[in-house]
Amino acid sequence: MNNLIKNKKIAIYSGTFDPITNGHMNIIERSLEIFDELILAIAESREKSCMFSLQQREEMAILSTEKFSRVKIKSFRGLLVDFLKDENISIVIRGLRNGVDFEYERNMHYANKSLYSDIETIYLNSKLEDSFVSSSVVRTLIRYNGNIDHLVPNEVIKYINSK
Repeated sequence: MNNLIKNKKIAIYSGTFDPITNGHMNIIERSLEIFDELILAIAESREKSCMFSLQQREEMAILSTEKFSRVKIKSFRGLLVDFLKDENISIVIRGLRNGVDFEYERNMHYANKSLYSDIETIYLNSKLEDSFVSSSVVRTLIRYNGNIDHLVPNEVIKYINSK
């Protein structure tokens, strides 16, 4: 039994998830086809001005992923590589919408690799219909009372409406 647990394939999908979107959910679902367990690592991120607090982002992620028993929600502060080392995990999942995302993510991979040589990054392309969806777009629509129903999970809509 210990060998099964020891050989479990685990990856981390990190981001601010401010808020979690349908694009994020698609990457989560597809990651679960590859890995036994996925840790959704929610970054505190002092660099970004988040609309939602870390606790609110965690709550939305938990609500949105509760149907996936193999997804664990954890938050972290500081560098992703330090979180990876603490969790004893070396595989990172990143979603790509376009070439700009790829350039940014590739540079982040190289920077992370310089700090943690064991790290491997797996890139998953977004679905075509999600290629324009970002948390930034969702936040803008929220600020101006735009419709976000088609961009985020129903659990996020309910959560936002309850606040």
